[in-house]
Amino acid sequence: MEFTAAPPLTETRPATDRAELSALVRLAAPLVGANLLQMAVSAVDVIFVARLGTVDLAAATLGVFLFNLCMYALIGLTSAASPLIAAELGRRRHAVREVRRSVRMAFWVGGVAAFPVLILLAHGETVLLLAGQDPEVARRAGSFLDIILIGLLPGVAVGVMRSAAAALGRPGWAFAVTGLALLVSIVANWALVFGNLGAPALGLEGSALASVISLTAMAIAYGAIFRLDRRLRRYRLFGRWWATEWSRFREIVRLGVPIMLTWTFEGALFGGAAILMGLIGVNEVAAHAVALNIAAIAFQVPFGIAQAATIRVGMAYGALDRAWISRAGRVALAVGIGFMGITAAAIWATPRLFVSAYVDVDAPANAIVVKLAVQYLALAAMFQLVDGAQAVAAGVLRGLQDTSVPMWIALFGYWVVGFGTSIFLGFEAGWAGVGIWTGLAVGLLAVSILLLWRWHARERLGLVPRTI
Repeated sequence: MEFTAAPPLTETRPATDRAELSALVRLAAPLVGANLLQMAVSAVDVIFVARLGTVDLAAATLGVFLFNLCMYALIGLTSAASPLIAAELGRRRHAVREVRRSVRMAFWVGGVAAFPVLILLAHGETVLLLAGQDPEVARRAGSFLDIILIGLLPGVAVGVMRSAAAALGRPGWAFAVTGLALLVSIVANWALVFGNLGAPALGLEGSALASVISLTAMAIAYGAIFRLDRRLRRYRLFGRWWATEWSRFREIVRLGVPIMLTWTFEGALFGGAAILMGLIGVNEVAAHAVALNIAAIAFQVPFGIAQAATIRVGMAYGALDRAWISRAGRVALAVGIGFMGITAAAIWATPRLFVSAYVDVDAPANAIVVKLAVQYLALAAMFQLVDGAQAVAAGVLRGLQDTSVPMWIALFGYWVVGFGTSIFLGFEAGWAGVGIWTGLAVGLLAVSILLLWRWHARERLGLVPRTI
């Protein structure tokens, strides 16, 4: 089969900041939308399971946390394909063949790494009991995990295909497919949890099965898109899926393991903060959950920008174009930090308005939770800028295929500086929840400063290739 030639490199090498901004926005906007829709998919599961009772809600919360932690770790591992594909497109040398190799080996890496994770999830009840969870909650969560683990491989495959589609200039499919997943999740939960549409009422297990159906539907949709989309199908991304390319396999592992660990360090930091809140009181945990959810929604924008920035910088890296690398990074950082500046101002000015989306701020019973959530949001507004900065800075460095040192920066910044400060201020200094959130802000600040320094010192550190 003869492939259509790739578009000329000059079409994707903007000469001005405005042109680069336009290219970045076209790429980032659908990814941001997909990220926000994915949060909605997660919310749907909670909404349906919450009606089943406290035990099932607790079991689903723990089960989803463990499953998502594992699945997104694997997606982080395979996301190394994104900067590799971008660099191959930037080089324009045998791009079709090289892109196909990267995608194929990303599937292989994800599949191989999934096996030990599946074993772990199959023993979810034991894991939760070892973590000191209530025996009945652990038992129900184990039953939930026994079903939802079936969706792990489709979920990882979706992550690979989403990264590939975005890198190949089709980010809009991420938004469309995630929208489909949201619709499927709503219908499947409604049918399987409560027994509608002639389906059996499976309760908690029905919610797990709905997640499997949603993830599988996404994988099937992407598979159809890869075969039908004119731009994507010429890469024949499923061609020779059995063929090994061990050098590319090792390259994805080399770049992907640090990305996986970086994401895990960051996610675990906020999970650790919730545990610290639990040592203080129930109201603190509730207020922390509200404030963190608001901050997490805002974070989806710089996270999407970071995903797009990896691709833009990666293309410039492959093209050996220092000016383009600088321009792509500069524009992405400006957009990410600028947006978070807007959200920081909004949260700072109207914190009660944001809290009111989760709890009745006028109810006397919620007075303490509302007061604490408003205090935490004031700190969240302060770290919005540095949160956006560290997310996009990590993204542009991934475009330079620089992942190992940023991983160590994340470990040091989040866990030595951030978590250490949270423990000291929260307990030793007696600041309680405010001290814990101050620690989170300090940790994010440390990571953002170190990552931004590394980006600005990229040439001195030898991260940028020599031009031809």
